[in-house]
Amino acid sequence: MLAILLIRTDCAAMIHTLRSGGWMLLWLIPYRALYYLLYALCWLVLLRPYDPGHRAGLGYLFWATSVRDAIDRLLPVASVGGGVIGIRLLSWRGLAIGAASASVIVEIALTVLVLCAFVGLGLILLTEVNATGEEYHRLLLAFLLVLPVPVLLMLLLRYGAVFGRLEKLLRKFADGAWLPETAASVDRELRAYFTRPCTLTVAGVLQFVALVSGAFEVWFVLRVFGHPVSIGAALVLESLSQAVRHLAFVVPAGVGVQEAGFVLFGQALGINSEMALAVSMAKRIREVLCGLPALLSWQWFEGRRLRGLMPNAS
Repeated sequence: MLAILLIRTDCAAMIHTLRSGGWMLLWLIPYRALYYLLYALCWLVLLRPYDPGHRAGLGYLFWATSVRDAIDRLLPVASVGGGVIGIRLLSWRGLAIGAASASVIVEIALTVLVLCAFVGLGLILLTEVNATGEEYHRLLLAFLLVLPVPVLLMLLLRYGAVFGRLEKLLRKFADGAWLPETAASVDRELRAYFTRPCTLTVAGVLQFVALVSGAFEVWFVLRVFGHPVSIGAALVLESLSQAVRHLAFVVPAGVGVQEAGFVLFGQALGINSEMALAVSMAKRIREVLCGLPALLSWQWFEGRRLRGLMPNAS
């Protein structure tokens, strides 16, 4: 898909637009810290009942969030590898596997729910720019069809005893005495979260603000490129492109999918293909420059732990 987009686009014009941003685009790197901070606060809120001693403090969760984001965005892990590593990083601080797993699972489920609200906001704002033709109605229909998914997911986590059932399914194949106890612990902690509506609400609001903050990246980049748009238009472009990327979560790093989303929805906002691709590439550059240090730091800590466990290793 990315190759087709590049073939059908004036690459020279796209590269020229990207170069016109110059060093100003590097401001996206420190600005991304706001996104990590909001998600770290969300994670901290969810962990509060299980970590009264703050073994996993805000600074540690900020770093762990950056690692999770880098794994999901840069590695071929179907956008779930970051969550698995997040549980591992919490276990380094001595948190129980059941509580750590439940916190990550609830956070991911909340992200799906909040993303639907974010996309709904984008569709509402899309009517403000008079983009209400046939394509808009298709988008609206797709949104309405997907809308029950987060609700069903929450109900499944609340009442489905998912991991207990999964443990029974895997019992024939997995040999490990820890499986039944851990599965029951995760299901128990998941049910406990639904008895704390205030905690879920605060965490959801923090996630929503984090998603909205991504729209200011689009607004800033287009302004740097000499094509200023309103905040509403930036919210539309960010929300709908994120929706496409999350739906195609199995595509490694969303390569091609994100770019197609920017091109498709950018046209409805009067943004040509070259400009839309340049915006996507600017975000890609930010992903790499923010993600690589996080991945390297994680591997460094993994190496230290490995040397500690294997002191005689060469």
